[in-house]
Amino acid sequence: MERYLLKDDVWWVGAIDWDVRDFHGYETPRGTTYNAYLVIDEKVALVDGCREGFGPEVLARVRGCCGARRVDYLVVNHVEPDHSGAIPWLIERLAPEAVYCSKRAKDALVLYYGDEVVDGWNVHIVATGDELSLGRNTLQFIEAPMLHWPDSMFTYVREAKTLLPNDGFGQHLATSRRFADEVDTSVVMEEASTYYANILMPFGGQVQKMLAKIGEMGLEIEAIGPSHGVIWRKPEDVARIVEAYAGWSEFKASERVALIYDTMWHSTEKMTMAIGDGVTQEGVDCQVLRLSSNPRSQVMRSVLESRGFLIGSPTLNNNMFPTVGGFLTYLKGLRPRKRIAGAYGSFGWGGGAVKQIDAELTDLGLDMMSPLETKYMPSSADLNACIDLGRQVARRVKEAGE
Repeated sequence: MERYLLKDDVWWVGAIDWDVRDFHGYETPRGTTYNAYLVIDEKVALVDGCREGFGPEVLARVRGCCGARRVDYLVVNHVEPDHSGAIPWLIERLAPEAVYCSKRAKDALVLYYGDEVVDGWNVHIVATGDELSLGRNTLQFIEAPMLHWPDSMFTYVREAKTLLPNDGFGQHLATSRRFADEVDTSVVMEEASTYYANILMPFGGQVQKMLAKIGEMGLEIEAIGPSHGVIWRKPEDVARIVEAYAGWSEFKASERVALIYDTMWHSTEKMTMAIGDGVTQEGVDCQVLRLSSNPRSQVMRSVLESRGFLIGSPTLNNNMFPTVGGFLTYLKGLRPRKRIAGAYGSFGWGGGAVKQIDAELTDLGLDMMSPLETKYMPSSADLNACIDLGRQVARRVKEAGE
């Protein structure tokens, strides 16, 4: 199987998952990859594993790079099963001398695979600043708790000036090309922003601390090899994704309003279109996303990239419409900040949905608009009120950028 030289002695030996379309609730229409990296030197180190079932693909690429040579070390940057699921299988066949991981990663490995298995792996616990010499190359370890699990860490190949940050800087993107400069930039950045919105948005503070830590440690980074998607190897691509992470982690966003809704008998839909008219009358970009027609991972990308968002729902049995309730549960876990937000919707004989949405968004500490509710089909006066709401939120969005 084809393997790819990332830089100097560092090779990509991962696996491509063309078929996955759901990643624990995150829709992945373009598939994904499980990237692993082999550093070939006087000693050979494999950094990261892959999902269960993809081990033979990784093993074939490892053997293609180093033949029958032993893989001396296995580095586990993160224990989530899409990276560690095949590790017991790979260890059985590669028989590494030692496994390196963080303290929390070792604890998690035991919980996943059992004491009797992990005890036989000769696990070495490492912390930030610890190093492992391979000969010409040195691996340096950087703990990265909550990016995006407590056990996460980065591995830096010092001489190759290459950062292997596991889930940091990744994208769910399956392609026959391995490098960002070989793929349409708009596609790569769309998937990178979707990935950040659905995986790393709650951890903006930790992202900022990690970027600061990399600067404090004086790490020169000429290439970034994430564990999903394509590799950043050109200076302009490395700069682009690092700059994007700096902005996303500070919750910077475009002058745009996202209208996120669902509808039952078109009343909430009519409200949505009127609100959108009001937004555009103020010269602000507006994106309309019906939850029953758009994957929630794409809707979350719009939340990441928009300074303001409103959520609309009809009332069903005194509650939010099911798609809206499900999305709010998802959004609450991702904890967006520094956003102008609000609730609107329609009801028949009894309300409830708008009040519930308003309460949920208020609990997130967002900058709230007054909620707007209509009964049955919105009247001309109701639609004018919707237009006015759109104009108000657009003006607030513009003011937030000043």
